[in-house]
Amino acid sequence: MPGQLPDGDAAPADGALPDGTALTGRGFGVYVHVPFCASRCGYCDFNTYTAAELGGGASRDQYADTVLAELALARRIVRPPRVDTVFFGGGTPTLLDPDDLGRILEAIDRTWGLASDAEVTTEANPESVTPESLGRLRKAGFTRVSLGMQSAALGVLEVLDRKHTPGRARAAALEAREAGFDHVNLDLIYGTPGESVDDFAASLAAAVGAGVDHVSAYALIVEDGTRLATRMRRGELPYPSDDVAADRYLAAEAALGAAGFSWYEVSNWATSAAARCRHNLLYWTGGDWWGLGPGAHSHVGGVRWWNVKHPSTYASRLAAGASPGHAREILTDADRHVEDVMLRLRLASGLPLDALDAGGRAAAVERVEEGLLEQRDGRMVLTLRGRLLADAVVRDLLP
Repeated sequence: MPGQLPDGDAAPADGALPDGTALTGRGFGVYVHVPFCASRCGYCDFNTYTAAELGGGASRDQYADTVLAELALARRIVRPPRVDTVFFGGGTPTLLDPDDLGRILEAIDRTWGLASDAEVTTEANPESVTPESLGRLRKAGFTRVSLGMQSAALGVLEVLDRKHTPGRARAAALEAREAGFDHVNLDLIYGTPGESVDDFAASLAAAVGAGVDHVSAYALIVEDGTRLATRMRRGELPYPSDDVAADRYLAAEAALGAAGFSWYEVSNWATSAAARCRHNLLYWTGGDWWGLGPGAHSHVGGVRWWNVKHPSTYASRLAAGASPGHAREILTDADRHVEDVMLRLRLASGLPLDALDAGGRAAAVERVEEGLLEQRDGRMVLTLRGRLLADAVVRDLLP
C-alpha cells in the first residue's frame, strides 16, 4: 500500500490560505492525480489503487466529477493570471476515458484560463493507450505524453512487475507521434536486480529509436512496504548497487548525448529547450501549483498542503462541501532557501553563487577544485562527476 502522508498542521475545512499569501510570480501549474492502476508494480509506493484495493466508496466512472468539485473550491481560494502547465499523473491517468480527461482540462481552462502556449502532459502506461485514444487526447488539447517504459528487457520488466511487452513502449511512442504529439517522453529505470549492461544499452537504444524528444532515467529506489522490498528482505533478490547505478548513469549520458539529447536536470534529457518538461521546471524553480486529487500536494506562495490520501475519503469530503486538504505547512525563509539550493543545483542552468551564504560559497569553491562543480557566469553547475554525487554536493553547500 502507498506510504503515509507527511505530518503538518491541520488544514482548514474551507481550504482558505493564510492572510497575506501571494503567488510567487514564477508560473502557475495544475497537477491532476489519477490514483487508479490496473495492477500494482512491485517497486511502487505511490498513492495508487487497483480495483481490489479501492473497496467501496470510490468510483473511477465518477472521478472526473469529483475532481471538478475540488476545482470549484480551488477557484474561490486562488486566482492565478493563467495556467502555464497541466500535468496528469498517477497512477495511470489513461485508465480514464479520454473524454473524462478532456472534461477536467476544459474545466481548468474555464476556471483559471490556460495560457495560449500551455503545456499539457499526461502520463501513460504503454499498454493503456491505443492510436485511437492518443488521437482523442491530442484533440482534447494534450500536448505531451510521458510513457512509463522502464526497460526494454523482459527479465527486468518481470522483476518490476510491469505488464507491457518489451516492444510496446516504443510502439506507443511512435503512435503518439502519429497522433500529433510533438513532445513525447519515455521513462527508464536502471539498476534493477538482474539487469545487465547489455539490457540497459538495449533500453537506451530502444528509447532513442522511438523518436522521442525527452528521456527520463532514474535509479531504482527500493521503498519500504513494497513487494520488491519484501523480496529483497527475504533474500530472493539482491539490493541495488550504487556502483552499478553510477555506471548506468554514465552509460545513459553517453548514449543520449550521442543521440542529440542534453541533460537539463540530473535525471532528465531533452533534444531542445522546447522539449524540456516545463511543468517539472516550474516545481524545480519555485513556482506555484494546485494539486487536484487524493494525496495531491499543492504550493502557493510558501504555503504547502496535501489532500487526504484515499479516494473514498477524498470524494466524501468534497460531497460534504469541505476541502479535501489533510494538512499543511508554511515554509520559513530558511526552508525555502534549502529547497532552492537543492532543486536549482540539480539543473543544468545551475545555482547563482550569490544565493549561498559565506560558508556555502566557500564550500562551492572547494567543490570546484575537486571537479564536482564548475563556475559559469556566476552560477555553480554540476560536472558529470558532480551529478553522480549531487546529493552530497548539495549537503556541502547548505548551512
